[in-house]
Amino acid sequence: MKLRHLTAAAATTLLGLASLAQATELRLSHQWSNQDIRHQVAQIVADEVAAADVDLEIKIFGSKSLFKPREQYRPLSRGQLDMTVLPLSYAGGQQPAYNLTLMPGLVKNHDHAARLSQSPYMEALEEKMADDDVMVLVHGYLAGGFVGKDKCITAPEDIAGLQTRAAGKAFEQMLAGADASITSMASSEIYNAMQTGILNAANTSSSSFVSYRIYEQVSCYTPATEDVALWFMYQPLLMNKSTFEGLSVEQQAALLAAAEKAEAYYLEEAKKQDAASVEVFKNAGVEIAQMSPEDFAAWRALAQETSYKSFVEEVPDGQALLDMALAVE
Repeated sequence: MKLRHLTAAAATTLLGLASLAQATELRLSHQWSNQDIRHQVAQIVADEVAAADVDLEIKIFGSKSLFKPREQYRPLSRGQLDMTVLPLSYAGGQQPAYNLTLMPGLVKNHDHAARLSQSPYMEALEEKMADDDVMVLVHGYLAGGFVGKDKCITAPEDIAGLQTRAAGKAFEQMLAGADASITSMASSEIYNAMQTGILNAANTSSSSFVSYRIYEQVSCYTPATEDVALWFMYQPLLMNKSTFEGLSVEQQAALLAAAEKAEAYYLEEAKKQDAASVEVFKNAGVEIAQMSPEDFAAWRALAQETSYKSFVEEVPDGQALLDMALAVE
């Protein structure tokens, strides 16, 4: 009798272990703090999947604790990383077409960004991702602006001679066309570069300006507004495609449902980030400058002569991709 009870208990333990063995853990990497909107998007997906109770857990490694910011796409494509929230233009070296996702003046506002995410243009980019065994779970764009350590930057002539940081190749080309000197780095490195005198100007997203406390290092901020936003960057939550396809039907469904909820949150919160960042900079005593429609037109004209032109020349299907993007109203 005793032996039978022992056997039953052992069987129960083995069943429990078998169940545990079937539970899948996915690793998600990003470069931001847990206050940042991009972390919150990742957390929504993780929480929703956990609530679905499908033996799937997403473990988030934030603040560049697992991979360096610009080194996440390659391990993702190789299956060494399961998921990441990544500015896609960071992977422009591997796929030059991705440089179009941070093209000056291409995106008009947040709703236009959302339409771009659901367009044939994005489908063409997703085909390129699929070639790298990568897929999009959550689409999202963030707007951004300029900061100056010692002066305001609104027009192209304001950046001449300054050591500046831009997030991607297209912006670097445009700023170089305005006679700025370019220093490439991830947004997480701007604070120290400003502090040590390596940079005296930068552009990045409104969210990064706040979460990295850039307001402590600058005298002037030129934010994105509803009417004038030169800087829009596609920053999706990506997943290794084979990893997704290896999950059960229930796990895939839970992930997709979580992603849908996170994407709706991302869009609504992204709209709030620009105005919220202005308040943070104002409260820190930073001067707020406004880019005029004439300033915007001057930047756009410069971008067309530099960034747009180079993109079409350097990317085999660049003109077709650019035309698809410009066709989205």
